Formats: sequence, structure tokens, C-alpha cells
Amino acid sequence: MTDLAIAANGLRKSYGDKVVLDGVDLTVPAGTIFSLLGPNGAGKTTAVKILSTLVRPDAGEIRVGGHDLAAAPQAVRAAIGVTGQFSAVDGLITGEENMLLMADLHHLSKSEGRRVAAELLRRFDLTEAAKKPASTYSGGMKRRLDIAMTLVGDPRIIFLDEPTTGLDPRSRHNMWQIIRELVSDGVTVFLTTQYLEEADELADRIAVLNEGRIVAEGTADELKRIVPGGHVRLRFTDPAAYRRAALALVPGEEPGDDESLSLRIPSDGSQRELRSLLDRLDAAGVEADELTVHTPDLDDVFFALTGTKVPAQSAQSPQSAQSNQPA
Repeated sequence: MTDLAIAANGLRKSYGDKVVLDGVDLTVPAGTIFSLLGPNGAGKTTAVKILSTLVRPDAGEIRVGGHDLAAAPQAVRAAIGVTGQFSAVDGLITGEENMLLMADLHHLSKSEGRRVAAELLRRFDLTEAAKKPASTYSGGMKRRLDIAMTLVGDPRIIFLDEPTTGLDPRSRHNMWQIIRELVSDGVTVFLTTQYLEEADELADRIAVLNEGRIVAEGTADELKRIVPGGHVRLRFTDPAAYRRAALALVPGEEPGDDESLSLRIPSDGSQRELRSLLDRLDAAGVEADELTVHTPDLDDVFFALTGTKVPAQSAQSPQSAQSNQPA
């Protein structure tokens, strides 16, 4: 069985009469990207704060990095890094000085701190800007510096709370590549986001959080099959083949004169349904010239599960909105 980096059962948190998390269960295998998806106010940031020991839950059993969060919070902190919504980057000092400050917080020796800082600045393409005040950095550079600071303590589990909010598309794609490289090195990434494309691109598994509850969980493809609208489109160049296929796949309906010579067959896109459809074509002695599978995208899933439209993605680069927690 795959080792679990994070396991939470019955996670609950309220602020006064406001229930923020209402019995949330989460399991995150080590070395994977897990995305917690949800609209504003769904409880994503609260979940991150609890799992990273910043806030105490009202109830729930939690293990992070193999450690019981309630019994051994210091051991959990030693295993994790956090890049949150509010920046820990000090704009009055240079990028290098920010890195060295984090090294001091992790109790690294001066020589080791300088070595680690130089290596991470190089890795995140910040060497040329290292001696410049962080206030002069672009939004994308500040995000990269934020994550570099998080990595000073060599955490094996990283929480990224909406790490690309406000970044332009190019900076967002650069950040995705950084996240993929982290996981290729064996790091586990717990990602919260409102950007469905981000979850679709990165996550091995996605959980949709709405009003404090997990309303669906699975791979991106599994979630897309939840909502109706999936279909297989078959296109033919031979009108006779088109008519035979229509009679085999849509029994009881006389095929019309469709100039496109294409059929749209409702399907969830699963291997089982595709095999059944192809078997029926084989039995009719028909071969399609083109077959395409169409499934609803995560936008459809998000709206169906939360009743909330996808937030617009700004192409502007506002001030970085993240924070780092020393392990």
C-alpha cells in the first residue's frame, strides 16, 4: 500500500456559529499532487491552516508525514513547508537576504545557509536578481522566491494555498513546471486552487470542497464523468456505413440525411462503454473513420457540485499574496 503523506478523518472547525469544516476526510499518498478545489469561503485555507499546525481543529484525527498532529506538532512542522496566501517576502531586503533569513530560522550554519540559498536561487532562476530588493520583483518572481524560501528546510510535504492567484498565464505555467519538478523529486504537494485548469493540469487526485464538506473526489477524468453531457462522436465518409452504424447504435430511429455523416452517442467515456460501442460497430460490420470522446470539463463539474461559476482569471500580476512557515 502506498504510504500516506496526509490522512485526516472527521476534520471539523467552527468559528462561533459558522461551521467552516464539517467532517472532512482526506488521504494524500506520498509523492503526489493533491488538489483541494472549491469556491471562496469553502474552507480550503482553513483546512491548510489546520493540517500545517497553524490552527487547531475542533475535532478530527490527523496524521501528517507519519506524525500525529495533536501529539507531535513539532515533528509535523519539521516535515512540511507552507506557501500561503499572504507573502512572507520582505520587500525592503534583497532576495538573497530573504533566503538567508529563512536559513537562520531553520538554524542552518552560515556556510550551509549560504550554500542552500545560492542553490535555491539558481534553481528558481533568481540568481541575477538575488542582490536586488524584493520590492522590485515582478509578481511571478515573488512567487518563485516565496516557494524557494519554503524549500530552505527541505520539506517532504508542501502546502501551496492558491499559489498562482493573480499571475499572468506565462508565470502561471512556469509555476506549474516548478510544482511538477518538486514532485519528481519525491515531494508531496497539497494544492488549493480556484483555477480548474490548474487542478486539471497538475493534480493526481482532486477533492471538491463546498460549504465545509467534500462533495466529490477522484481523478480529473473521474470527476468529469459525474455530470451529464458526455458523448462519443463518430464520423463516416461512406453514407452507407453511416446509415448501418446509425441503425446499430440508435435502434428504433431511422437515420436522417445528415450531411456531416456523424453520430453523437451518449457516453461517460469509460473504457467499458467504448468497448461496448465498438463491439456493436464490429457486429454491424462498420468501421468509423473518426472517433472522438467528449466529456464535460472541470468547469461543468465545479458548477454542478457547488452552484458557483468559475472565477475569472486575471492576467494582471498584483502583489504576491502568500506566506511561508519555517519548518
